Amino acid sequence: MKTLTVVMLLTGLGLAAGANAGTIEMTVNGLVCGFCAQGIEKTFRKDPATADVIVNLEHKLVAIETKAGADISDDALRAALKDAGYDIKEIRRSDRGIAAVRAEIQGPGA
Repeated sequence: MKTLTVVMLLTGLGLAAGANAGTIEMTVNGLVCGFCAQGIEKTFRKDPATADVIVNLEHKLVAIETKAGADISDDALRAALKDAGYDIKEIRRSDRGIAAVRAEIQGPGA
């Protein structure tokens, strides 16, 4: 009985971990100015699933941290950026936080 309880507990913890916030990173062509970055940030901050957004022109990166238990579909991401005149080259999803993305794009010693 103890084994069953432990297995159920670990399964529950695994499900809870899967419901944590995640980060969606997109490589986007067409990002050329600060106005572009502001427009994209404004668009995604309106989405109730969004916790935080980073737009980095140098790295052609848009990163969105989603709220716990929330997600934004690839189709919705593509539609939002295509409607704004941008082209998504790649979408990656990870469990790393947006702070790690910021640290990576700022580089060492920043």
